[in-house]
Amino acid sequence: MSHLVAPSVLSADFSNLQRDVELINSSKADWFHVDIMDGVFVPNISFGFPVLKALKKYATKPLDVHLMIVEPDKYVQTFKEAGADVLTVHIEACPHLHRSIQNIKACGMKAGVAINPHTSTQLLHDLIADIDLVCVMSVNPGFGGQKFIENTYRKISELKQMISERNSSALIEIDGGVDLINYKKLLEAGANVLVAGNTVFSSANPLQTIVELKTV
Repeated sequence: MSHLVAPSVLSADFSNLQRDVELINSSKADWFHVDIMDGVFVPNISFGFPVLKALKKYATKPLDVHLMIVEPDKYVQTFKEAGADVLTVHIEACPHLHRSIQNIKACGMKAGVAINPHTSTQLLHDLIADIDLVCVMSVNPGFGGQKFIENTYRKISELKQMISERNSSALIEIDGGVDLINYKKLLEAGANVLVAGNTVFSSANPLQTIVELKTV
């Protein structure tokens, strides 16, 4: 399977959101990556259900929704109703992670688990066969435009081996600091999904930048 590119809506121009959504619709990108932040789990607040519903109204590609919030289980059904196709929760926010995954799948979405830079991949060993996606945070979550953490490559290799050993079909998604310099190395390490925010939306030619990110 060729890798996927998921531009992060957090870096879009919110005064021209429909324009930027239509740009992604017309691009070679595969998903929209949507960060939901509550100001508690991470030190920032993004947007909630009304904006997600508006995105769904105009988006022609799947919404990859990344919850950086406390108590995500309370809102799983609501995120489904708002338009999420993939719903990712943080391992650090879910004391009963297996139940959370079951709940997401029961609502008809693909289930992802995100891990912060300090979190060991080994914590996913007993769940890797049950999830559709692992979101490896390659920056500390909360803000866009941060510097990429180099230890990410080792974590990708560990996950790739774990997925193979457990016969899992989970995709490895990289979120944070992905750019035109490091994306090929990330793919070589085993990444399947590249989240790109500033790299796409700060580009002079976002469509061409997405084409480059899709090129192996």
